[in-house]
Amino acid sequence: MRNRSFTKDLYAFIPIVLSGLLCIALVFLLWQKVLFVEEFKQTISSLSSLFIGISGVLATLIMIYLASSAIGLKSKRLNVIDGLSKITQKMHYFRNIIEILLNSKMWLPGLKDYIDDEYDGLTFFDVKEFYKGKSKLAIEFLQENHHYGDTENLYLELKSLLFTKAKDKRVPKNVIYPKIYNKDIIEKWLEHKSGSGLLYYFGYKFGIYKETLDINAVYERHQDKIMSLANSIDPEAFEDSSFNEVFLSKLGDYFTSDLLPKLFNLQDEIDNRLPSLLRYLYVIFMILVVFGVLLPILFLLFNLPIFTIILSVSIVISIIFFIAISFYQFMSKEINS
Repeated sequence: MRNRSFTKDLYAFIPIVLSGLLCIALVFLLWQKVLFVEEFKQTISSLSSLFIGISGVLATLIMIYLASSAIGLKSKRLNVIDGLSKITQKMHYFRNIIEILLNSKMWLPGLKDYIDDEYDGLTFFDVKEFYKGKSKLAIEFLQENHHYGDTENLYLELKSLLFTKAKDKRVPKNVIYPKIYNKDIIEKWLEHKSGSGLLYYFGYKFGIYKETLDINAVYERHQDKIMSLANSIDPEAFEDSSFNEVFLSKLGDYFTSDLLPKLFNLQDEIDNRLPSLLRYLYVIFMILVVFGVLLPILFLLFNLPIFTIILSVSIVISIIFFIAISFYQFMSKEINS
């Protein structure tokens, strides 16, 4: 893999090296010709207008493409922001459901005090990452003989869904529903499949845990609120659902397979930088403007040394050569990214 990466980087570097060598060679050859061929100085000076025209046309075409791409990116970004806003609101609804479940009486008596007091500061992430040795409390927790039918893990998992930062240790009294979720907490939820416990405990293994998770103990008004929130998340997915173990299992599956990945992907799109193709074209645009347009104009206006136009001509030809040998590579990279 390392050799392949090195070869790929070397292949990407070749056009720059070749263009640089061409530029140096052109500067040397043109300068030599100016020194030894008297008429060539006048010839290359007369070509200034031509190179201004060529550079100007290329720079204009690139500028038009950059402007149209910027408009397209802005439109796409607005769509992404709109989509992110809707997904974020759905996330709020889901976390509101989790908050109700955590505060309900479906847990075995003493479980909340056992976790929140005796293991104060312990998180689901600590338990999942016990092998890193960062939390002695997590190791102690895993070595403990629990008396709550393994529902301690589900309780810790649901608590983690009310965090707003990956380093949070406790759920605040007033749960925070941010405008934008921190990427670090979303990555933690994805990494440890937070929310899948609903599918596991109320779906695959409910026959084992139905005695330790009394969902009928959730107040009826809270059940109604949960169902209302679920329908706000996705009316089609939860249209015919009732508050029972099947619904909770379905909710966990929906969160882990649909809601959370969409939230991550949309925020990732928001955080994306300018595409490399546009950065590549912008650099070329600036070089063409500076060395292909401004420098020759200054040469004509202020009668600058002949080396000025030699440098300008060499750089413009090298840039055109660079575009010719590297553009396909950049296009392929963009298409495959």
